[in-house]
Amino acid sequence: MMTDKYFQKNWTTNNNGFELNDSEVERYISVVPSSNQLRLAGKPFYCFVHFGMNTATGREWGAGIETVNDFTIKSINASQWVNVIKSSGATGIILTCKHHDGFCLWNTDFTDFSVKNTSFNGDIVKMVSTECKKQGMDFGVYLSPWDMHDTRYGTDEYNDYFCNQLTELLTNYGSINEVWFDGAKGSNAVDFEYDWQRYYDLIHILQPDANIAICGPDIRWVGNEGGRTRKSEFSVVPQSLTDVEKTIKNSQHDESKASSLQKYTSKDEDLGSRKILSKNANLCWYPAEVDVSIRKGWFYSKKGNKTVKSAKKLFNIYLSSVGNNCTLLLNVPPTNKGVIHRKDAKQLKKLGNMICSITEKPVLVQNLGTLNENNGYIDFDFDSTKSLRFIVIEEDIAFSQRVEVFELFVKKQNGRFKKVYSGTVIGSKKIISLKGVKANGVRFIIKQSRSNPIIKSIGFYE
Repeated sequence: MMTDKYFQKNWTTNNNGFELNDSEVERYISVVPSSNQLRLAGKPFYCFVHFGMNTATGREWGAGIETVNDFTIKSINASQWVNVIKSSGATGIILTCKHHDGFCLWNTDFTDFSVKNTSFNGDIVKMVSTECKKQGMDFGVYLSPWDMHDTRYGTDEYNDYFCNQLTELLTNYGSINEVWFDGAKGSNAVDFEYDWQRYYDLIHILQPDANIAICGPDIRWVGNEGGRTRKSEFSVVPQSLTDVEKTIKNSQHDESKASSLQKYTSKDEDLGSRKILSKNANLCWYPAEVDVSIRKGWFYSKKGNKTVKSAKKLFNIYLSSVGNNCTLLLNVPPTNKGVIHRKDAKQLKKLGNMICSITEKPVLVQNLGTLNENNGYIDFDFDSTKSLRFIVIEEDIAFSQRVEVFELFVKKQNGRFKKVYSGTVIGSKKIISLKGVKANGVRFIIKQSRSNPIIKSIGFYE
């Protein structure tokens, strides 16, 4: 049984042995999200749609030998795509407008390797972006920097070509929510440095509300494609991580007060503890995005029909990503018939229902705001015994990410407390699954924080 002495050790007293307020803590909490990143946190689940030449040929990366005649798909049902994805609870779509094979899904003026020169009647980017707007979904674009097909690749002229492509996508298809770049490049590809800053500057001019993901300054790759996250998923991290994602290699950092980039990559387990941050002069807000496919592959194949993840598995990925201070980018690849397969659609609908079930039976929801010296622990009493399924906690990340260690105790009928969860960071959202534990109340204790915790809300749900 926990004694009062145990609960007296919290952020207002010893703060787990760490400084609560000093110049270093002030440096950490001065790092806050941009307005675009803050908006992203409010819509943390969206979907990738991998569709293109590889859908027609049955490949994943392409072979570099494809011609426009290989794109044999005659039509798509964009309305069905958006409707199915919306049913999952997702709020947006990122379309693979050009993958590594170089084939463009829009009527571009800068290459003949485009849907405009096939038997397909229409501009696929236009069809999907229009349908997203119609159904109230955000729309984003993926444009592969690596291009197997274009002969300009590897020359300065390619950077011009790439910017021309970006300009078309960012001016002709309405509001763009996210621009997604990856660092994939074949081992035999020409050694070539992309003009990243030029790309970023163009995006900031043409679509200033768009976040730039993965090989970009706004959203970082979680480090794997299996839906796995860290125990402590920090958003305040060394600025050098953005350079790692930008250059796709470990390059030396030339600032005397900061550690070498070689010590930090998106695959490292600890990216934002005090130990890491204290060694880095420059910090940034760089939240993690979890990208994972509903199938084994990223593009549709008939043999992949047996690998569609169940709604239960997708829900667990949702809890460990959206429920762990990350965003979730779930790939849903349409078939070569131009529709999302019924197996995928069935599981996505179930996923949407499961996500809705998290908050459909509220017991108590409170907005707390800035905690003070009397809030070392906070008690929440219920009017009767409840079977708790979920607790959802959100920090007000407009004031940075502060909580470092917290615990939850349920209050039993006899008045005693039982620990049901120990956690580290909270961030934009923490979803704790309790599977129906009986409780007459809950005690929320923050053991360690960077200055006063600022809790946007805490909710208890049956």
